[in-house]
Amino acid sequence: MLTSFFSKSKPVNFLAVAFIMAVFYISANFPELINTLDLGVWGTKMGVFVCFILSITVLDFIAKKNDLTKRSAFKIVIFAVFSVSFLAILQNNQVILANLCILLALRRIISLKSRKDIPKKIFDATFWICIASLFYFWAILFLFVVFIGILVHAANYFKNWLIPLVAFCTVVALVMSFHILVYSELYTWEKWFQKVSFDFSLYQNLQLLIPLSIIIGLGIWTLFYYFGIMQKASVNSRPTYILVLFTLALAILVAIFSPIKDGSELIFLFVPLSLIISNYFEGKKEKIFKEILLIGLVLMPILILFIS
Repeated sequence: MLTSFFSKSKPVNFLAVAFIMAVFYISANFPELINTLDLGVWGTKMGVFVCFILSITVLDFIAKKNDLTKRSAFKIVIFAVFSVSFLAILQNNQVILANLCILLALRRIISLKSRKDIPKKIFDATFWICIASLFYFWAILFLFVVFIGILVHAANYFKNWLIPLVAFCTVVALVMSFHILVYSELYTWEKWFQKVSFDFSLYQNLQLLIPLSIIIGLGIWTLFYYFGIMQKASVNSRPTYILVLFTLALAILVAIFSPIKDGSELIFLFVPLSLIISNYFEGKKEKIFKEILLIGLVLMPILILFIS
């Protein structure tokens, strides 16, 4: 049974999920790779693939370190299945890299609850989000998660509120210096900024609409269960659950403001959703239903390939 297999977090679970991600990633990028002999393209795709796999490693670490889920592999298989269900995600280097940066930032923000090395963690989180925005501009909205983290964990020290500005200026200085040295020109606002688009016409495509509908439905269904867990959580743990919800809300905004609505913008939703949905699968009730649901989710990206 799949639920029994993924109810444990072992190397074999990770390898199984990584294999699924590898198969779909290679399949999605195979036409581009086979039609070019450019080693730069091959090297870029291999590097992005490593970052794609690294994403589930960081996600698993965040969940285990902060007790966001139990010791299961549900969160990584859910993230993987959601991600490979959208061809645009697998072919978009920028969103995969930006999502990994957001994961690294989220790791530092959530760890603020330990009340150790707070200035360093705030700086690191802001730094990673700013780097993410270089790949995908609207990822800059996740800076609000940093300020929510400061509010719930480190609001009593005024200088903590100034650290994000220092980190932002640091990234600006590094990017400007790099462009001057390498390209002999400044990195301008026009190169960074991406216009907002509210053209959702591509969502009419069944290959995009069907998985999106399933994910939204499952997300809403399990969100009620997540609220119940959050209410029962200890006072010290509750802010962490709140940060996950704020991350989800901001991911929705990033998707809405994204310049191209082709499904790639949805990847930022999958980290908080995988944590929320994982909590539902780890519950003891409705075992048969959960088994059927998980089988359906795993088969979803395969079945989508046959939809014209």
